[in-house]
Amino acid sequence: MGAWATGPFENDDAAGWAGELNDAEPAELHRLIRAALAEAADEADYLRVAVAEVAVAAAAVVAAAQPDGPEFGSGFAPMFLQDGDGLTLPEDLVPLALRALDRVVADESEWSELWHDCGDLDAVLSALTPVREALGG
Repeated sequence: MGAWATGPFENDDAAGWAGELNDAEPAELHRLIRAALAEAADEADYLRVAVAEVAVAAAAVVAAAQPDGPEFGSGFAPMFLQDGDGLTLPEDLVPLALRALDRVVADESEWSELWHDCGDLDAVLSALTPVREALGG
């Protein structure tokens, strides 16, 4: 796991995905966010860490788009979040983001196992609290 810190964009996979968002056409953003969330939420087998990390970042993007959503000052977050630009997303992404987060922290998740093994699971779960709160979960 190429994690540097507990924030949703503070790892190799999430930072790379944020770069993809930066390069995408505005009309493609919804599709990219939905795909990242669905890949994790719909995984019935073992959830790989790369998929989980991107899903956490996508959930953070959805959370930031909510009224009073959290701000992410990370230099690795998508530029529209760093610049404070708003993003209007379909409402159905909120429950999908919550399902994805639930899957990321559940059993059979490499993300959870790796954070547990390094002793920082509580810290990373705490970092997700503002995301979950903004999503209403």
